Amino acid sequence: MEMQWQAQWIWGGEEESPRNEWRCFRSVVEVPTEGWQDAELTITADARYQLTVNGVPVGRGPVRSWPEELAYDTHRIGHLLEPGKPATVAVFVNHYGITNFYYLLGRGGLLAQLDLLDGAGGRQTLLATDASWRTSRHLGYHRRSQRMSCQQGFAEYVDASVWDDVWKQPAYADDAWEQARVIGPAGMEPWPRLQPRDIPPLTEETVWPVRVESLKQVRSLSWSTTLDLRTMMDPESVHHANPTGHTGYAATVLHASEAAQATLVFTHAQEMFRACSLNGQLIEAAAYYGTEPEKRVEVALQAGDNLLLIDTSGGSHVGKLHLGIDCAVELEIRSPLDRSTEAPFAAIGPFSTTVHIDHQPQQHLDFEDPAYTEVIRQVAKPEDLAALGDMVRPFDPLLVSEADVLSLSIYRGAEQSHPVPEQLQQLVMPHALPGELPQYEGWDTEIVIDFGKEWSGYLAFELEAAAGTVIDLYGYEYQMGEYRQDTYGLDNTIRYVCKGGRQRYESPIRRGFRYVMMTVREASAPVHVYGMQVIQSNYPVAEVGRFQCSDALLGEIWEISRHTTRLCMEDTFVDCPAYEQVFWVGDSRNEALVSNYVFGVTDIIKRCLRLVPGSRGQTPLYADQVPSGWSSVIPNWTFFWAIACQEYYDQTADLDFAVEMYPHIAYTLDHYMHYLNADGLLEIKGWNLLDWSPMDQPGEGVVTHQNMFLAKTLRVAAELAELSVEGEAAKRWQTAADALSAAINAHLWDEDKQAYLDCIHTGGRRSDIYSMQTQVVAHLTGVAQGERRERLSSYMLTPPREFVQIGSPFMSFFYYETLAAGGQSARILDDIRANFGEMVRYDATTCWEMYPSFRENRANPDMLTRSHCHAWSAAPAYFLGTQVLGVQRTAPGWQSALVAPQPCGLAWARGSVPLPGRGRIEVDWKLTGEAGDELRIKVKHPKDVRIEVKLPEGYTGDIEMIAI
Repeated sequence: MEMQWQAQWIWGGEEESPRNEWRCFRSVVEVPTEGWQDAELTITADARYQLTVNGVPVGRGPVRSWPEELAYDTHRIGHLLEPGKPATVAVFVNHYGITNFYYLLGRGGLLAQLDLLDGAGGRQTLLATDASWRTSRHLGYHRRSQRMSCQQGFAEYVDASVWDDVWKQPAYADDAWEQARVIGPAGMEPWPRLQPRDIPPLTEETVWPVRVESLKQVRSLSWSTTLDLRTMMDPESVHHANPTGHTGYAATVLHASEAAQATLVFTHAQEMFRACSLNGQLIEAAAYYGTEPEKRVEVALQAGDNLLLIDTSGGSHVGKLHLGIDCAVELEIRSPLDRSTEAPFAAIGPFSTTVHIDHQPQQHLDFEDPAYTEVIRQVAKPEDLAALGDMVRPFDPLLVSEADVLSLSIYRGAEQSHPVPEQLQQLVMPHALPGELPQYEGWDTEIVIDFGKEWSGYLAFELEAAAGTVIDLYGYEYQMGEYRQDTYGLDNTIRYVCKGGRQRYESPIRRGFRYVMMTVREASAPVHVYGMQVIQSNYPVAEVGRFQCSDALLGEIWEISRHTTRLCMEDTFVDCPAYEQVFWVGDSRNEALVSNYVFGVTDIIKRCLRLVPGSRGQTPLYADQVPSGWSSVIPNWTFFWAIACQEYYDQTADLDFAVEMYPHIAYTLDHYMHYLNADGLLEIKGWNLLDWSPMDQPGEGVVTHQNMFLAKTLRVAAELAELSVEGEAAKRWQTAADALSAAINAHLWDEDKQAYLDCIHTGGRRSDIYSMQTQVVAHLTGVAQGERRERLSSYMLTPPREFVQIGSPFMSFFYYETLAAGGQSARILDDIRANFGEMVRYDATTCWEMYPSFRENRANPDMLTRSHCHAWSAAPAYFLGTQVLGVQRTAPGWQSALVAPQPCGLAWARGSVPLPGRGRIEVDWKLTGEAGDELRIKVKHPKDVRIEVKLPEGYTGDIEMIAI
């Protein structure tokens, strides 16, 4: 039934779209004594909410969606209401005030409605958002915290000594709060259509750590901050998430109580840092040191004012400068304009700006403009800024963070390790005594807590401390020996300032991590930690899929693949739970196939596929991550989405869905066909990516692998057109696929090399690079036929050394598909053991984005991968099911299936494959007989699934079938 909204959109405060604002809403209503049996509270917000009823947490949301089709949630809350008594509804709303990779900027707003249900289909609205609601900005949440990353919102700076969570309780007096402001009815812009949530609520499961890994006394930076240069230099950039660039500077005054040495630390100097000068003296490049991407430099401060000028020019996505200072004497950081210490920076410029969209003409910054280049030579003291006129502006305080917890956690002026006392391990044990953190006079105390494996959710802790004690938390994914992989580019931190006494805090911001560094600063009394947990949150799944075999390593690899897939299932599939939490369209094709074999759920896949066409307002080619403010196109990702639509139909036999998606696929393919050149090949400007490897895949020109995937997609369109009873369109797409395949074979095959070249560059230069990736795709898509296909089949088994080799587990998925089609199951298992086994040897609990041995894209040899949990890498869970168990669908919706186990040197294997909407297929096989060539197979399956069992060549067998 369509929702009948009585509620109105409300907000508070003066700003329509405030940056990083946390706002509280409350209303109290008398519950009737009779006439109702249950109650529903329907709610949505821009951007995220947490709902509490009578002090009991109810839910959080909404799920990510395009603003023009904003999702709403409906919560059953009748059990929380008492007849004849007041009910308190409290809602905590976070409005980002910026666009990111999973949210497009709207405006601050809350819409909520409480309806009583009479059990006979009748409903009565008891409470709806209107001007009677009370609201206040949560004063404990600092708005000046820094962006977590370009993909996400903001890190937390929470001062519990100012205001804690008692406002959610019924007894709280909100008389001093302002009345909410009505901003419009349901259906208003920018949310014209409201849609019910299309997936169930995510899980909330409490997970405790396994141990305290280390204990140290540490000294860190004297002072730190981050500057949001992106917003300062281009205020309109809050409305999109495209990369921007600028030429310009940031200036500040370091006021030293006496002459002293100081260390300047630029924690992530790959972005927004080119050079700096102190008191007019340019600091030469040779003076900097530190492990990339960090840069440090020692400087001599004079007593009194020192002008620090930083050249922040360049292009960036997040546009954030991390700056720290370590100095033994008292420092005050002041604005060079008015000596303010609240926002002690001035911006100079921008002298030029750019916005980069990868499928549109490139813009360039002017690094030769004398107005820009002369500043660093001419400005030596604060008064020199006056000559620059209106090019100098004070920084908005909201764009200058009060502390850079990431830099404080990474940088060490000094440290000393200690053994972890037994009593401190108590903090990882439920219902145990607290762990007391040692205090070291003049030092901070740091512990590292190991959760045993990667998790994704909401960090929580309970402790007892003196008021004003600062707790800094930093989550990261990996450490080995003395090496810790810091999350440059991701500010995965929380600063929590304690109120006095025992207290609990649960972060409302999702994070992914394995380790948590906890640093206690400014403690006037011992800190007792009663526990730390992660509230694990993911799409709700049952562990229906199973796999075990005689090779324990393969079993462990299957398990980390399963765990990875689970962590990367939120309200959509996401690439990784730590760095991004973004729904990457192409990644999700492979992730869906893995999920089919371990969980068997379908709603999340349908939801992902339906979100993609919403990007047509950004580009008719469809964006590569949605819903997102980054208008970026990876053509292959669009093609993988179309292929995934067909695979969803194959998995579910949902004809209505196939018919629904076909026009969207036809729409984007029509636009891609405009980019065919005179040779009939796709020649396009874009992010022409397939693999993280040094293959030749330029941003412009004819890229072979995506021409091949386009040919495959055209055939998919033909099949979906047939399902949609559009025969003429089907013929047109099939003809186009045949023509494109012919053009590829005519222009992109090298007869001398007996391989397909990687690309033809703009201007006609043929690439001299040949990659396994291109050969895999030629084989997989059917573009290569006859003798060429046979030649490529030999490459699958013996890759030529001079070819670029496969560089990511994502690409390996396609490689394994090709091997499987050629009956090379044993080769798949060998590759899985070699590459994923290496992850396990490095203590992986989830699948890595990169292979540990693949170093082509890494400057630091200790950095074995970027993300340590990346669902595009979970291929083993799929292929161990299709090959070792041998379970393969042979008709849409699993009306029939083939069970064709491949022993591949194993003695036994057993497991199960879930079916969409019903049951599972269980397989248990083992080798018997003196020669090991007899296979005893037991198959248990739903009786409405027709099963064919096929023995591997050279084996005899004993087959037991159980239909239920």
